[in-house]
Amino acid sequence: MAGSSIHHIRNICVFGGSSPGKEKEFLESANHLGQVLAERKIHLVYGEGSLRLMEGVSIAAFLGGSQVLGVVPKALAKEDIIEKTIGEELQVSTMFDRMNAMFNHADAFIALPGGLGTLKEIFHISSWAQLHIHHKPIGLLNVNGFYDNLLSFLDQAVEKEFLTSSAR
Repeated sequence: MAGSSIHHIRNICVFGGSSPGKEKEFLESANHLGQVLAERKIHLVYGEGSLRLMEGVSIAAFLGGSQVLGVVPKALAKEDIIEKTIGEELQVSTMFDRMNAMFNHADAFIALPGGLGTLKEIFHISSWAQLHIHHKPIGLLNVNGFYDNLLSFLDQAVEKEFLTSSAR
């Protein structure tokens, strides 16, 4: 991008499913992402305990030597809904506080395959970028074409002028 500076990434916030998904490549990709983060000495920020895809990325990053920060609303931590957080756990009051804490601790964002929660998180961060609240990199790990239909939808939103191409 013209005029942009190189952004050194020390901490990446990863969004992803609390389910392993149907295809083995989803979990394999989560594990590999955690390994790559550790190899590059990038720390992980995530918003769950150790459920499925997030378990894969957090364990791989932690075992590889990365610092791992799980941001968890107190209500979920008390109810044992999310299982054990890998690495350090930061408990916050609300889901909104969770998103703010993840945002404040991250230099970039990446979404693994996931459901409504993952989509909410990536759209939340993307809308903040569109509003120029931040200029942090955002990416989708499009495992086995998981995000192909979402990307087509965004292309249509650009075509129909509901979204700028730079916000896509």
